[in-house]
Amino acid sequence: MQTVETLNEGLKRAYTLKITAADIDSRVDAEVKRVAPQIRMPGFRPGKVPTNLVRKMHGEALTQDALNTTIQEGVQKLIADHKLRPAMQPSVSLEGDFKPGSDAEVKVELEVLPDVPTPSIEGLKLERLIVPVSDEAVDAQIMQIAGQQKAWEDAKASYKAKQGDQVTMDFVGKVDGVAFDGGTGEGMAIEIGSGRLIPGFEDQIVGVKAGDEKQIEVTFPGDYGVDTLAGKPATFDLKITAVKTAGEVKVDEDLAKNLGLESLDQLRGILRGQMENETGGLTRTYMKRKLLDQLAAGHDFPVPPSMVDAEFQQIWAQLQHEAGHEEDPEAAKADLEKEKDDYRAIAERRVRLGLLLSEIGQANGVEVTQAEMNRLIAQAAQQYRPEDQQRFFQYIQQEPMAAAQLRAPLYEDKVVDFLFEKAEISEREVTREELEAAIESEEGAVPHVHGPDCNHDHDHDHKPAKKAKAKKAEEPAAEAAAEEVKPAKKAPAKKAAKADDGEAAAEAPKKKAPAKKKAAE
Repeated sequence: MQTVETLNEGLKRAYTLKITAADIDSRVDAEVKRVAPQIRMPGFRPGKVPTNLVRKMHGEALTQDALNTTIQEGVQKLIADHKLRPAMQPSVSLEGDFKPGSDAEVKVELEVLPDVPTPSIEGLKLERLIVPVSDEAVDAQIMQIAGQQKAWEDAKASYKAKQGDQVTMDFVGKVDGVAFDGGTGEGMAIEIGSGRLIPGFEDQIVGVKAGDEKQIEVTFPGDYGVDTLAGKPATFDLKITAVKTAGEVKVDEDLAKNLGLESLDQLRGILRGQMENETGGLTRTYMKRKLLDQLAAGHDFPVPPSMVDAEFQQIWAQLQHEAGHEEDPEAAKADLEKEKDDYRAIAERRVRLGLLLSEIGQANGVEVTQAEMNRLIAQAAQQYRPEDQQRFFQYIQQEPMAAAQLRAPLYEDKVVDFLFEKAEISEREVTREELEAAIESEEGAVPHVHGPDCNHDHDHDHKPAKKAKAKKAEEPAAEAAAEEVKPAKKAPAKKAAKADDGEAAAEAPKKKAPAKKKAAE
């Protein structure tokens, strides 16, 4: 096989691989001899079919398989011989229409990872902002829990519902006079003032009595989770079936026991621990961003454009989605277009930080153990239906990039923890409000503390203030942070051999469908 380098410009590389017909034919001959004993044909005893007939019957498929295998091995040899570190999966294409008995030319294009300068991790200085959890804050949490344990008592028939009362109702929601899917329910109990229902709903049931029938008008928020309802005016026909008032709320040992605990002190301890974990997470977010700021300020090197493009597209897709749920989607998207260059700079920074963290981790022996990886896979599998979990395990085993993406956040956190141990850290007590303000700050300490509910949606890089936030915009690109991106085991050529009938492409199983919520909520 002949290899010719056709491009070496910055981080871009391109090569032409020439595979001779003789190389392909020798592979086909070897494969014919291997499969001939397994071929059955009328008129011949099992295993006695002449090889020339085997070639005649299966030669085209065997030639395609031989070509594809040769290309895969050739790309891997090219990467090894030239000591290449691909930034993304190489692009491999077969030039022209290949015909059996002829030479084949393959074009390989890729971007390589840059030579990252040895990161400077000496002299890092960080401040840990600590939020003490006060007894008063714990007491407030207990009162909130006690409020959720209210004993409701039926009100008199003439009693009109007030803020804090519970109203039970049947309802039918309509848009343009037509009942919509998910907008009908019975026996829904709601505490007026809880804020559970869409804006304006609860305010309009103040004053109702048991047995009342009423129609209210509301407008679904622009960012409502159901696209067909977002921003739409609607009516709800209500039938009030009960009005209840809350009994006295008591904070005592019985409250703790009703929650399955032994004592009120145990409840206090659990709540204090939860609050400390929560504020500890905010503290870590602040420190991590300051750490990444210092790393970014001290290192500047070219990064692969393909990685930046992939990162930017991920950020941009989320921003476009969020803008689509603004009150004026077109205006929001127009504002985004003005800031496009800023978000591309964020993507470049993320990739550079990812490569830096990868370099630091590899240089200092930071690893994700197999036991840790097994736990990650088991946790991720819980997102899927039981019957699909085995498929998920197989998918992770067959797709190296999927495994790398799963490993990435933990690897990144372990590198960050390693750097925290190396840094000189001072401590300062602040209130939770001060810590949140520091995280939200545009110019000073840090902007915002991934996704809904669980992961942190970091919003750093001194990007444009206001508007939608880029998901994890402050954090490094996950693939690069996890480890150097390695090529997949196979690099099939475009227009080359077909996949074997028995080898289905790995397909990620679908996650569990989220539970539907009432349209009014």
